[in-house]
Amino acid sequence: MKSERPVVVGIDIGTTKICTLVGREEVSGQLQILGVGIEPAQGIKKGVIVDLAAASQAVKRSIERAERTSGMEINAALVSVAGAQVSSTNSRGVVGVSGRVIDQEDILRAIESARAIPIPHNREILHVIHRGFTVDGQEGIRMPVGMHGYRLEVETHIITVSASSTENLRQCVSFSGVEVSQFVLNPLAAAEVALTEAERQMGVLLCDIGGGTTDLALYSEGDVWYTAVLAVGGNHITSDIAQGLHLPTSQAEQIKIQHGHAIQSEVDKREMFVIKPFGENEAVEISRAELADIIEARVEEIFTLVLQELKRSGYDGLLPAGVVLTGGSSLLPGMRTMAHRVLGVPVRIARPEGLLGMADRLNSPAFATSVGLLKWAYLYNEFLPLEPKKGSFGPTKSHQAWEVMKEWLRRLLP
Repeated sequence: MKSERPVVVGIDIGTTKICTLVGREEVSGQLQILGVGIEPAQGIKKGVIVDLAAASQAVKRSIERAERTSGMEINAALVSVAGAQVSSTNSRGVVGVSGRVIDQEDILRAIESARAIPIPHNREILHVIHRGFTVDGQEGIRMPVGMHGYRLEVETHIITVSASSTENLRQCVSFSGVEVSQFVLNPLAAAEVALTEAERQMGVLLCDIGGGTTDLALYSEGDVWYTAVLAVGGNHITSDIAQGLHLPTSQAEQIKIQHGHAIQSEVDKREMFVIKPFGENEAVEISRAELADIIEARVEEIFTLVLQELKRSGYDGLLPAGVVLTGGSSLLPGMRTMAHRVLGVPVRIARPEGLLGMADRLNSPAFATSVGLLKWAYLYNEFLPLEPKKGSFGPTKSHQAWEVMKEWLRRLLP
């Protein structure tokens, strides 16, 4: 009998929503969604937990909903990480080749050498991303296994995160009796469903605009070259609307979704809608163009900050494939046009595609990270397997297949 692929679980803990997904990859490569648990986030601001009790309850409700819809008990999951507590740096590792022919042990020693960088005691390494190897001075080598040489170098991009932030996330999830198998940076997870291989090779920026943060990951020559997290997102647009029109935040969010537009010139000035501001006894009419004026200023600022971050990285000229937008805020009309106007490169909006099962609500840019966590688990399942057993999920051991290891080394090292 054909053995089934393992079932995996991802928990996307965002500023506005908590999304727990249970899924299995089919032989065709499509994801079968077996369980979904979506709950409004509480106790989280700009990707950081500010109220542990409230956040734990929200995560617990999301997990319980996913368990009910899947009919299984969850006890291990991959969890997303975002927020301004994320930072990155570049490092190079150098080792001598032990047997004149490079093997996997030499590669691992080189990567361990690159990892040996001084970091503050309150930070920990989240990902080590290799960007190419050099053998005896010859650069640009993708996979040096089997090559002859005496000196092996690896250039890496190392992402670090606040240790206290990850511990708070771990505690949130463990409150529901679920173990964190691995933390995954938001834009890296979203990239697994948003980017094509051609875009990764040519040079592309993934821009995940969430509620509290805008997460960036720049890919070139198939690998991640740069990552950053900006502490601005869709909630700032909502806040501007609430202050500009003197509305409660909940009503401002609803108006943004129903009537919002990122470019004022594309809105008919005759279009009106009704609101009831603070201090008014009766509803008043507001022009949609007035709302768009408020939104446009903030959206332009977000993409200006993205452009500044690109220039700071030095890779702003490496984007022939342009920018790919994901995240709930990318659904706002006019976002793609504004991004193209400010960044001056091709822009498209990506959403998860080819999903099976309980996927009605997931075909949206807002769930790119959530679905990407499941994809991530299968890319590295030799190291992070989650197998269903007697109605529960838990980590199991598996053989270290070198073919899988090569793919792991080729793309990203968790």
